[in-house]
Amino acid sequence: MLKAQVIVSGIIIVGIIAIAVCAPWISPYDYDETDFQNTLSPPTLKHIMGTDEEGRDLLSRVIYGSRVSVAVALGTAFIALFIGTLYGGLSGYLGGKTDEFMMRVVDVFYSLPDLLIVVLVSLVLGMGVLGIVLSLGVTAWMRVARVVRGSVLQIKSFEYVDAARSLGASHPRIFVHHIVPNILSPLIVTITFAVPYAILAESTLSFLGLGISPPNASWGTLASQGWQGIRSFPHLLLFPSLAIFITAFSFNLFGEGIRDLLDPQRNKAV
Repeated sequence: MLKAQVIVSGIIIVGIIAIAVCAPWISPYDYDETDFQNTLSPPTLKHIMGTDEEGRDLLSRVIYGSRVSVAVALGTAFIALFIGTLYGGLSGYLGGKTDEFMMRVVDVFYSLPDLLIVVLVSLVLGMGVLGIVLSLGVTAWMRVARVVRGSVLQIKSFEYVDAARSLGASHPRIFVHHIVPNILSPLIVTITFAVPYAILAESTLSFLGLGISPPNASWGTLASQGWQGIRSFPHLLLFPSLAIFITAFSFNLFGEGIRDLLDPQRNKAV
């Protein structure tokens, strides 16, 4: 059952990434191509998801929007992985007062609302894809740092680490060759949960008007525009929201499945 969950959710994730990569070739229309004779059209054979107020094909805009949403999600996960692993690994490996001080810094960041940090960083760096990725990465790395720090504290007390240290191995070598390979499992699981967080956060920012600026499209901007006409033209909100839901849900299922597969003891307990 778990393997099926991982396989199915993995196939959906790969499919979404493939759609984002191949958007220019599989999209039936250009994302900004207008057709003023078919404005606010409901779903038809010509426009499977309907059109918006300018006659732009909604399916094409959802496909192109996947490029922005997926890029933000993967970019945020990469930044969180890099900063969180470096910071949490260093904190856990050094230990003592250094570890205590570094974790207090993380606690200070945790005490601040994520949305406040994201908005402030976005205003400084701009409301483009790069600005949103960096602003979300600033908040996402703290969760990774805590997971990595806890794993490193446990692993560095193992006998093989002490043996490597007694043989004269340098600290960087011990960390890279003996500690990092053994924290990959919790790290992979943590990152799989960071991706849906980034997708939902970007969608929220775009929905509030703090994310991607039109005419560029992301699922969040499409949902924001669709919300204004939800009563008369529900398709404008339905399809972008459905894309957000399917993607976030698939990553969550994939992360849960990977976590259970990598932790047999937890499986037995359940």
